[in-house]
Amino acid sequence: MQGERLNIHQMCETAGVSRASYYRNWRRTEPQQEEVALRDAIQRLALKDRHCGYRRLGRFLKREGWIVNHKRLLRLMREDNLLSIRRRRFVVTTDSDHGWRVYPNLARYTVLSGINQLWVADITYVRLQHEFIYVAVILDVYSRRVIGWSVSRQLDSSIAQDALKMALKQRQPRVGLIHHSDRGVQYACRDYVQRLEDNGISISMSRPGNPYDNAWAESFMKTLKAEEVDGRPYASFEAAVSSIGRFIEATYNRQRLHSALGYRSPVEFEAEVSRGMATKKEKRSKKERKQRKGKPVETAAAVEIRQRWPSATSS
Repeated sequence: MQGERLNIHQMCETAGVSRASYYRNWRRTEPQQEEVALRDAIQRLALKDRHCGYRRLGRFLKREGWIVNHKRLLRLMREDNLLSIRRRRFVVTTDSDHGWRVYPNLARYTVLSGINQLWVADITYVRLQHEFIYVAVILDVYSRRVIGWSVSRQLDSSIAQDALKMALKQRQPRVGLIHHSDRGVQYACRDYVQRLEDNGISISMSRPGNPYDNAWAESFMKTLKAEEVDGRPYASFEAAVSSIGRFIEATYNRQRLHSALGYRSPVEFEAEVSRGMATKKEKRSKKERKQRKGKPVETAAAVEIRQRWPSATSS
């Protein structure tokens, strides 16, 4: 029978199993994998164009070979919070899908000279075999280092707050730091804003419809997907958390070279910055000690004059 197509009855007889056993096992695994694959396709298409409605999205899915009716598509989009954003005739900058306060964009005017001056935060999703999970990160823009991260099954404010707690514990920043994010409810809710204000952190949010306002975080998410998540079938939620955490802490922060940092890793770059600051502080201390002892401090110009014309400086 080689080369011929077998029906379910013939395949079960050949394998020596009953049709009931086949269908029982099929119902336990295949529909779940099919739905996860479908939801992944829906998320990819919906996030590409947030103004795309379910009817047009259904056409895109049909072109890719998916057979799904509009009721199921609408249900999946509603469950994943992917319903299209209606186009408004007038764009109001303070308008959002939630009732929390929206803050102005401070990051676009910030000129950085050191770490803990500007942090950026973002959330992305990761597809597992049977579910979706979410990753929240916080980066220090000056060094590109991930200073806080969290992985969760739920897309709520707790995932963002866990990442923020890690960042605050690790850095303990001074007053004046700017925290920049999108306008999502995870970052605009009362608990998150209160934690920022309690630590003297200024709040900044992206303008509506402008992904470039948070390009630093978007760039990291792209790196995370390309170098860690894509093509890696995580066996479980726990395995995903362990692997993603290892990538962030051991690979990205300590090994990955960044052209913006002179082809150094974030940890290496921060170490060099710290050494440079320590050297400057030591030089200032020597200068202050000489001044306290009443000894004149020679400038670079004075040293050059004394070396080139000794007679001009002799008493």
